[in-house]
Amino acid sequence: MLRALGLGAVLFGFWLLLSGHYTPLLLGLGVASCVLVVYIAMRMEVVDHESFPMHVGARVVLYLPWLLMEIAKSNVRVARIVLDPALPIDPGIGRLRLRQRTALGKVIFANSVTLTPGTITTGVQGDEIEIHALTRADLDGGEEGEMSRRVSWVEAG
Repeated sequence: MLRALGLGAVLFGFWLLLSGHYTPLLLGLGVASCVLVVYIAMRMEVVDHESFPMHVGARVVLYLPWLLMEIAKSNVRVARIVLDPALPIDPGIGRLRLRQRTALGKVIFANSVTLTPGTITTGVQGDEIEIHALTRADLDGGEEGEMSRRVSWVEAG
């Protein structure tokens, strides 16, 4: 029941953010639509620890600024590579061992790698992740190691 209330609160907050209207009628309709969606989700039995992971909520908020900074740094690095007249692109594919225990942790890590410019997650199989990088130097595991450590901290909740 706590997850359903949390889901309803998040849905209503998102609805408010997108709506921008705060008249009583529209607020009432927003609440009604969120209650209906939560009811349908409860009937479908999809509100569980995976679909609404409340245990990682606070830690994700602390992880996102770090991830945004890494995305910005990677953007600059990729722009330098592309704008360099020599175009020092040396693409490669590498495999890394995942430290994450849960499927949620693996998904957060894989998506974080893909969001970082210059790298793409091409597959996750078991405890290994396959990454395509713009340069082979990006496959050394240094940056991914720090990201993996932080994602493991997030998934521990």
